[in-house]
Amino acid sequence: MAKNKANIDTTTEEKIKEAARIVFTRNGYAATKVRDIAAEADINLSLVNYYFRSKEKLFELIMAETIQKLFEKVLTVFNDTETTLIEKIELLVNHYIEMLLANPDIPLFFVNEIMSGSKKLPLMTQNGRLFLNSHLAKQLMALKEEGKIDFHPVQLMVNMIGMIIFPFLARPLVLRSGTLTADDLKNLAEERKRLIPIWIKQMIKE
Repeated sequence: MAKNKANIDTTTEEKIKEAARIVFTRNGYAATKVRDIAAEADINLSLVNYYFRSKEKLFELIMAETIQKLFEKVLTVFNDTETTLIEKIELLVNHYIEMLLANPDIPLFFVNEIMSGSKKLPLMTQNGRLFLNSHLAKQLMALKEEGKIDFHPVQLMVNMIGMIIFPFLARPLVLRSGTLTADDLKNLAEERKRLIPIWIKQMIKE
């Protein structure tokens, strides 16, 4: 009986999390209500509160799992000794944009957590240290040593991340203003998969 209950609990939790991913992506964090998640999962509202206590707790859990999956992918790219710097950048841009298209609220979540002084993002710090010890970091440092860039190598990564996330940070405002539609923003993000590596490459002296 205990084993059956554990299986039911796991199935219900996963059902709620999958429904929450769908609703958060469709509506955004602010516009999502717990009852929307319950309706998507086709379960009683009280069950969502029983398993996850609040919308915030559920969102944080989903974000943590999403970030972990992303870093599992990108750390493989970071430490691939067979790919060039530009090839790594192309792969990273693709990974990040795909993740943000599926989870467009992540940038705002991070900014809000950072600005509030939250200590809920240890995973980011941990993976930041892994980046500094990666093969990609060595390739970036080599650019400086070879005279192909005259600025700190991390500037390239900062620029890349900024170019990736800014359209997603601006997404709520752009949608509210009617300047672009959700499909327009998706197409813009897809186009940046090709453009961002080109722009990064132009920062490197040949």
